[in-house]
Amino acid sequence: MIRADELNRVIFGCGNFGGLGSSPTLRDKGDGRERALALLDQARAIGFTRFDTANTYGGGVSETVLGAWLKDQGPDFRSRIEIATKVGNPNGCPAGERPLSRAQVAYHLDQSLRRLGIDRIDLYYLHEFDPLTPLEETLEALDRALAAGKIARFGVSNATADDLNAVLALTSGSLRQAFTHVQNGFNRLETADLAEVIPLCRAEGLRYVAFSPLAGGLLTGKYSSEGKAGAGTRLGGAPGFFDRLLTPASFEAIDQLRRRASENGWTIPGAALRFILDTQGVDSLIIAPRSAEQFAGYGIVGL
Repeated sequence: MIRADELNRVIFGCGNFGGLGSSPTLRDKGDGRERALALLDQARAIGFTRFDTANTYGGGVSETVLGAWLKDQGPDFRSRIEIATKVGNPNGCPAGERPLSRAQVAYHLDQSLRRLGIDRIDLYYLHEFDPLTPLEETLEALDRALAAGKIARFGVSNATADDLNAVLALTSGSLRQAFTHVQNGFNRLETADLAEVIPLCRAEGLRYVAFSPLAGGLLTGKYSSEGKAGAGTRLGGAPGFFDRLLTPASFEAIDQLRRRASENGWTIPGAALRFILDTQGVDSLIIAPRSAEQFAGYGIVGL
């Protein structure tokens, strides 16, 4: 399902540490510290070298746990891996402030560096575009961060083609060279980016990273067409987040994945990841396993 030479295309996501993503209402649904540390240990043992988090995941817990783990891994390991985090989710912005204002970017960048225990972030994403802040102001804040050596590169997330064109129009020189990644939701059930975003990334030399590769767990094959989800699952913990995907067409696509998995001796999640890795123009994908069994189900144990 995932060849040994493809592991660098799979990113370990820390979005379940301390909560499910950035939502304050889901802080009790995520992975606790000990489980998170064990999952990170397993990720390193398998060979992961790319890790993704955000300043708002678990209200900052995700960065804190990842930072504590990194401290115990030693400088040699740190020099060989990529750490990505994000800024600009409205859940991290105080009332009356703008998520991607110059001041908020500078403040949260320093907070992320402190929690992660590092001097420079390898890849810094704009988590969501901020309609309240001129893009020029946000990009100026990133330019300052680059000049100060606090970030090495930056990317954007949850971006449309118009968003990408706007960033491209306002960047040049070293700032344009530092704009390297786009991270959007993409999976077998959500393929809208094939029309414009992915071709634009290819044309501009941007690396496209797919998050939610299993559509909140729908593409594991464990849910029925009634969409009922058990306790402890992402779909069960975040009702309403994936309602738009609970359609007959989605379950037909899942049945197609099931048949492909059976024909090739794969798991259904493995077939879902294979779909993404085989999509032209997709650089990499993010997985967020919550147990050793899920690592195995993705088809990456033993690489």
